Amino acid sequence: MHGPTLPGWLMVALCAMTGLSCLLRMRACSGEERRAAGGETLMGFGMASMALPSAALSPPEWSWAVYAAVFGGAALHGLAAVRRGGHHLHHVVGSLAMVYMAVSMAAPGAGAHAGHTAGGAGGTPVLTGALLLYFTVYVLHTGARLAPGGTPAPAVAGAGVPPGGVPAPRRPGPGRPAWAARPELALACRLSMALATLAMLVAL
Repeated sequence: MHGPTLPGWLMVALCAMTGLSCLLRMRACSGEERRAAGGETLMGFGMASMALPSAALSPPEWSWAVYAAVFGGAALHGLAAVRRGGHHLHHVVGSLAMVYMAVSMAAPGAGAHAGHTAGGAGGTPVLTGALLLYFTVYVLHTGARLAPGGTPAPAVAGAGVPPGGVPAPRRPGPGRPAWAARPELALACRLSMALATLAMLVAL
């Protein structure tokens, strides 16, 4: 987060494109999938903002409190939606990881050292390690599902398809691109954000 210029801009581009893809998914889908895509849109653009290189923008100290509040609200919203199924539990973990990194950056001295250098250390090592393990496993699992011959993306309960049922072809509305409703795009967005979270945790 706010590290070297080139990796920082690459992270910003990845997260911003992911947020844009999730926004298009939100417009093309409905029901539970639409709500999930909305949460991922917030996550993508929020991560892009957090990843801005310090050479381009030196954030004020209070900005980390704003990030923590925004992602904390997203985590609470995700907790309230967990009972509906889908990917809300993963969204909760992702939002809490963002809160953890924002709080770590807000700690005295962290914003001037840990977030602006490649070798700075911040946060709690045990918690950082647990999050690294979770997102590493998630990336490997999701990547295997996206690989040719992998397990197809499951239907989302509450999105018009019964749990365990065969997903019906989605029909995007007028003016909405057909590719935005494909289930593979949702997996690709989540994979991109998990990779970006891993990179941020390593830089922490």
